[in-house]
Amino acid sequence: MWSNEQLFEIIKPEDTIFWFRRDLRLDDNAGLYRALHGNSKVVPIFIFDSVILNELEDKNDRRVDFIYQSLLQLKSQLEELGSSLLIFYGDPIKLYDRLHAKAVYTNHDFEPYAIKRDDQVKALLMKKNIAFHHFKDHVIFEKDEVIKDDGKPYTIFTPYSKKWKAKLNKFFLKSYPTEKYFNNFKKFKKVNTPSLQDIGFGKSDAYFPPRVISQAIIQNYHKTRDYPAIKGTTRLSVHLRFGTVSIRKLAQIALKKNEVWLNELIWRDFYAMILFHFPHVVNKAFKPAYDQIRWRNNEKEFEKWCDGKTGYPIVDAGMRELNATGFMHNRVRMITASFLVKHLLIDWRWGEAYFARQLLDYDLASNNGGWQWAASSGCDAAPYFRVFNPELQTDKFDADHKYIKQWVPEWGTPKYPAPVVDHKIARERVLETYKKALND
Repeated sequence: MWSNEQLFEIIKPEDTIFWFRRDLRLDDNAGLYRALHGNSKVVPIFIFDSVILNELEDKNDRRVDFIYQSLLQLKSQLEELGSSLLIFYGDPIKLYDRLHAKAVYTNHDFEPYAIKRDDQVKALLMKKNIAFHHFKDHVIFEKDEVIKDDGKPYTIFTPYSKKWKAKLNKFFLKSYPTEKYFNNFKKFKKVNTPSLQDIGFGKSDAYFPPRVISQAIIQNYHKTRDYPAIKGTTRLSVHLRFGTVSIRKLAQIALKKNEVWLNELIWRDFYAMILFHFPHVVNKAFKPAYDQIRWRNNEKEFEKWCDGKTGYPIVDAGMRELNATGFMHNRVRMITASFLVKHLLIDWRWGEAYFARQLLDYDLASNNGGWQWAASSGCDAAPYFRVFNPELQTDKFDADHKYIKQWVPEWGTPKYPAPVVDHKIARERVLETYKKALND
């Protein structure tokens, strides 16, 4: 039987805690390196945060399953070193109130809830004279590391990316050699692991992309990235999201192999920086004027979009792939998001929330940035008069309909629904709606 109580007994006041979060790996881990380099008796822990888990409606959530499987792998690696991984479940504030150690090390997380939680943990530990150390690991540049000459954050990607590349040097890409200090993990016997059921979840039916970096795909990424029917993307986004691969390792490869792929990594840093400096984007438009748009928010049409039954095959294929697998190709993400916001005039927040529930690689900063880009309400967004034509997008990126046929087998038969809206009418409607909102 597993319980938090057993785990509390293992950690002693002279021990150092390393708290894994979105960095589920031993190699090239900034905070873990600092913990091991400066301390002996480092105890690795992970907390299934009940505050976050209680918000999840699907109790077979793919992401929880992915985290769980990654933790089992991490625990096995630690046990080969004579240590183990303590996996807690509960509210981190309450758990840390009961933990006594010399120090706690971890890596940064800039989502609003995480910032608030970490501030509370730090304050709690300070009262107990326990040091709280945290480090950059999830991105190459964070906070104010890439800013304009006047000290303000960038809000346009191209100048941000130029400054990002100009600032980059070997220091920022250097790996952290954690393996040199593996002897500093505290040695203790294997410990029981909670089951998914113990934390209120069950196993999903998801396929998890392997933790494999295909340099061939990266090499040809600029040629293949827009075609959903082929394996032209790395499928590493979930591994980046949960830190099962190192961003520094990927940036090193990108610099050698493909600048277009490197730019995708920079977009990730950019959106993380935007979320940190402009946390209002979580619930509101980055550009306040766009909060004046009068959305139609037709629930029946939203349901058709969610189910992949809009009568636009490229949109429906994307939504069905998402529902079935937790994955959607990036080009198709743009098409489906644009369709919801521009064709159906449904609030981008509805679509963002749906993606947040379904995406295996869901990341608040990137998901929010992508949706606000599609809605034209975000920083460096597509101008509002740009309305993707699903038929033209299909002709460009799925001309032989291989992707569509895979996910919409009834397409072309009487079983396939008629289009929920006419493209020309929808385009005129959204342009009029946006223009009125922005000119009022």
